[in-house]
Amino acid sequence: MVSLSDARRVIAAAEKKAAEIGQPMNIAVADGGGNLVAHVRMDGAWIGSIDISIKKAYTSRAFDIATKDLATHSQSGGQFFGIYASNDGKIMIFAGGIPLKREGKVVGAIGVSGGSGDQDHAVAEAGAAAF
Repeated sequence: MVSLSDARRVIAAAEKKAAEIGQPMNIAVADGGGNLVAHVRMDGAWIGSIDISIKKAYTSRAFDIATKDLATHSQSGGQFFGIYASNDGKIMIFAGGIPLKREGKVVGAIGVSGGSGDQDHAVAEAGAAAF
């Protein structure tokens, strides 16, 4: 289970990293069912990235994989090519989604959007580390 308290801690750590790199972000935390627990849009973060951050968290939980890794496998010729068209368009194959694990089991995910793929992934890693 991912509680609201957990989500706030994850978001705070991710916000801190985003501030350190100077890139405002949208940060979403989903529970074990892929449902949104909490979301923050930092001042100046792109409005278009709100939806993307939420969908990255969903995607990461739905497949229990970092979206960065899913992106690698979903290119033409890859084992998951075309996966982005599944789940009524809720699948995001950009870096920035990371599963949240407790005792080795995936119980939720963080999704971050607003910068480059590397920036999104780094901010998501910082948030996941606080879980």
